[in-house]
Amino acid sequence: MNKDLRFYFVRHGRTIWNEQGLMQGSGNSNLTEQGVQGAVKTGEVLQTIPFVAAYSSCLQRTIDTAHHILGERDVPLFQHNGLNEHHFGSWEGTLVDNIRQHPEFQQMVNDPANYQARCNNGETWQQLAERATKAIQDIIKIHDKGNILIVSHGHTLRLLIALLNGATWQNHRENGKSETLANTSISVVRYVQEENAQGRFIVEKVNDVGHLG
Repeated sequence: MNKDLRFYFVRHGRTIWNEQGLMQGSGNSNLTEQGVQGAVKTGEVLQTIPFVAAYSSCLQRTIDTAHHILGERDVPLFQHNGLNEHHFGSWEGTLVDNIRQHPEFQQMVNDPANYQARCNNGETWQQLAERATKAIQDIIKIHDKGNILIVSHGHTLRLLIALLNGATWQNHRENGKSETLANTSISVVRYVQEENAQGRFIVEKVNDVGHLG
């Protein structure tokens, strides 16, 4: 079966915990006014894109962001827990500055291959990669063609887009393989599958913030 899909990946709007410098992960905090406005501006620039469906994580900050992007448009919005943020265990809700020098924190951001999440009982990069990749494969099974909005999170989207662009979960944070995604930035990835052939991803845009100026 032929498939031709274009994914519009958007990181959720800025939140209170973002402002306070707290680790979020599976925890949730509400969008700030800036976060809401970022989502509205994203919706304005994507107004002409005919989405066949939208997907968010199961966390309220992405659901709210998706609603602000879609506005009154008649686009079905679904949740997939594979799109949830990296689970940070006992680090969630703590000040990033207080744990930044912890050896496992440094490992998480600089050495994904060896990050085991032992001290916080969180999630490894491999676990995040497997569930996020499965989420995209699940969505591809459902749709054959069209544009799909995906609203997710910083770590999840950074890893996922890197994987779709040929990186591995072990090396995705090396220079040139991925970048930190701004709140309500837009990244675009096309998926093409021709009859009896392996599907392929084409990364067209990463971390576009031109609409937020």
